[in-house]
This record gives sequence, structure tokens and C-alpha cells, in this order.
Amino acid sequence: MFESLSERLQEVFKKISGKGKITEENISEAIREVKRALLEADVNLKVVKDFINNVKEKAIGHDVIKSISPGQQFIKIVNDELVELMGGENKSLEISEKTPTIYMMVGLQGSGKTTTSAKLALFLKKQGKRPLLVAADIYRPAAIKQLEVLGKQINIPVFSLGQIDPVDIAEQAIKYAKKNGHDFIILDTAGRLHIDIELMNELVRVRDLAKPTEILLVVDAMIGQDAVNMAKTFDEYLNITGVIITKLDGDTRGGAALSVKAVTGKPIKFMALGEKLEALELFHPERIASRILGMGDIITLVEKAQATIDEKEAKELEKKLRKSEFNLEDFLNQMKSMKKLGSLEQLIGMLPGLGGKLKSEEIAEGEKQMKKIEAIINSMTKEERRNPEIFNVSRKNRVAKGSGTTIQEVNKLLKQFSEMRKMIKEMSNMGLFGGGFGKKGKQLKKMMKALETQMKVGDSTYGDILNPEKFLGKVPNKFPFKK
Repeated sequence: MFESLSERLQEVFKKISGKGKITEENISEAIREVKRALLEADVNLKVVKDFINNVKEKAIGHDVIKSISPGQQFIKIVNDELVELMGGENKSLEISEKTPTIYMMVGLQGSGKTTTSAKLALFLKKQGKRPLLVAADIYRPAAIKQLEVLGKQINIPVFSLGQIDPVDIAEQAIKYAKKNGHDFIILDTAGRLHIDIELMNELVRVRDLAKPTEILLVVDAMIGQDAVNMAKTFDEYLNITGVIITKLDGDTRGGAALSVKAVTGKPIKFMALGEKLEALELFHPERIASRILGMGDIITLVEKAQATIDEKEAKELEKKLRKSEFNLEDFLNQMKSMKKLGSLEQLIGMLPGLGGKLKSEEIAEGEKQMKKIEAIINSMTKEERRNPEIFNVSRKNRVAKGSGTTIQEVNKLLKQFSEMRKMIKEMSNMGLFGGGFGKKGKQLKKMMKALETQMKVGDSTYGDILNPEKFLGKVPNKFPFKK
């Protein structure tokens, strides 16, 4: 997501750093590079022009704030403009005063509309809601069956009446939802391979009957500039209320996400990252801007961890770490937990300082190595995982054959794990896993304090990630609806 744009912008920032003051002379090249980067990222031309003019107006002639370099100040200006370009802040889903609340999903065929409908239904279910999926796409082959299969996977009912008029389907679905206590309806409507009058008129009829609280346009990020034109047309016919960007993880440019809000004036409410039905995230412009500029997105990472990691298991792990009893079985469980948070590429993008710095082939190699490690540990017996010390040549040979690796790779893993256990023991002695701080712990505390001070940039507080009480206080309420 945004890899190429992120890489280009970070190169720009390196060039401008070290100057005593931002002037028209020393910033003109940086401005040109930013413009070029945005155009290559497939951002709409008019959007790029407006963006560059705003950045130029705010940047030129500004004195450098005390303790901040021009590069840092320029980053802040670009960051603020990116946030504004994408909508300023996350716009919550509206809820109808009368039950059920209806969300109408619209978009072109192939945009991921049916899958996104299921993802949104699961998202609502996790918030304690009782959603009903409605199969109103009567044209695409197997569309109804696809929604029924997805509904079964997430244990959410699907209402379908076969291939009759979508308006009648919507009408009967509303009656069914009221009778059976469903507080949310998600209408999966028909799409086409291109926009036509027949499609639009049908959607208008469904809208007029259902009177949806939200009309959510599902946009495939991979189609680039066409996404903007398509969004404008749907908005003109239906007056959409929001956008969901799909396949953003597969688009290194991200021009659609940076253009749609500016062109239509309608907010991006969600983004889909990956094929898993859990892979739907609220779209936070300030967090996305931070990822693009290589500053990570720790808040989203913390939210994902809160939603994914079992608190009881975490406490058990803390006890083991404190007693230096961490073994390969625990390590395997932690790898599985990490996979639930997202792909390695997504996790790296959320870590400050790493976004855009690692090449896709390096990340792919990392994914490959993780799979290899998992295969090796899975080929071990329970006793071997819990007591790696018992390994001999015979055991190593068996594990290597079972995992499709070599004895050298098994040796390497065991050696690295041994070193990691030593490091964990040292950290435990420093008091990082509970208990008081020893002499080394006090030194570590001073180092962390110094690092926190260095990481502060102007009025931002990246240093708060080193202060859990401060930082976790910034994690917002995850409930995505307006009350």
C-alpha cells in the first residue's frame, strides 16, 4: 500500500533536510519531486495541482521552528495536506433512528462488492449488532450463491429470493429483518463491467424503496484514474454517502484513495486490505498519511492487537517471560497471533521508520523465512518444542526431513532461539516483565527517556510510543458509529 509513493516522498525529504530556512529556491526542487511522485501514484491531475499549490503557499518563507529542521517542517506541511486531502478524519457510519439501519452497497462488477458486504456484516457483528445480508444482485452468475457461502462462513443470515426484481427483494428483506430482530441490513446490489443507464435506474429504484441510511460505493484501488470518474457518476445518480476502497494492499500507488474524496467530496469510510473477511479497517486519513510518510501507524497496530490477542494468554506469556521459561511452543503461538494482525508487509508499514524503507522482495523473503520457521517447529514433537536442549543429530535430521528444510537451517533456528532466550533473560533481569528495576533497569529507563525526547518533533509526540500510559490514552474508541 502506497509503497512507491512513500519511497519517493522520503527521498524528497532527505534532499531538503539540513537547510537553515525553507525558501522558494531550496524548496522548488522538492515541490517538483512531490508533484512527480503524486502523478506517478495515479493521483488525479487537478487534485495534484491543488495539493502542490497549498503545500507551496504554506511552506515558502516559513521560518524554521526552534529545534526542528526544514525537512521536518516540510514533512509536517505535506502530512497536514495529505490528511486534509483524504478527508481530515474518519467519518463514522450513520445509524437510522428507526430500526433497521440500511446500508446499500453499490459499485462496478469486480470491485469486490459482495465480499466487502460480508466483511462489513462481520464488522457490525463484532460490535454486537445483528446484521442481515441481502442478495440483490440478480445478474452476475453465482452472485447469490457467493453471498450465501460467505454468510455461512461468518454465521450471518443471507436473505435471497432468487432472480426477481431487486426492488421486491429489498422490500421483502426489510419486512423479514423487522420480523426477525435484525437491526442492520446490508444490500448487495448488482454491478456491471461498465456504467450504463439501465444499471443506474435500477439502483435508483432500489434506493427510493429502501431509503438507505448509507449508500456506500465500493471502489477497486487497482483501477486508478477510472475510479475517480466512476465515483463521480455514481454520486451524480445516487448521491452516495461514503466510499470503501478495496484491494488497497495490492496497489503500490494508491492514487484512487488520494483522489476520490477530493473529487466527490464524499468521505472514505473503510479500506479493505486482503482477502480475509476480517480484513476491513476504518479509514483514518491521519494514520494513512503517517504510513505514506514512513512514520508508521502504531495506533492501528495497538487496536489490532487489542482485538486479536487473548488477554489470558498474554498474561500467561508474561509469567513465562518473567521466569525465563519461554519455549519454541510459545514462539510458534506468538507467530500465529502475529499472522492474525495482518501480513508482514502490513505490519512493517505500521512501524515508525520502516514504512517504505524495505523493498517488496525483502519483505517477501521475510514472509518465506517465517513460513520455513513455522514448518520446522511444526515438525518437532511437543517435548522438543518445550525442551530444545534435548536435540541431537538424529532429532535434527528427522525435523529437517519433516519440514522440507536442511539440518543447517534447523541448527540456525535453534541457535537463534537460544540467543533470544538469553536476551529475554537479560530483559527480565532489567524488570521489563514486571518487578522492580535493577541497576541495568535504571540505565535502560534513562536511555528510553532520552530516546523519547529525541523522537519528539515540534508539536507531535511520536515519543509517546515509549510511554504506554501516555500513548495508550491516545487510542480512540473503536466503535465506528455516530451516536
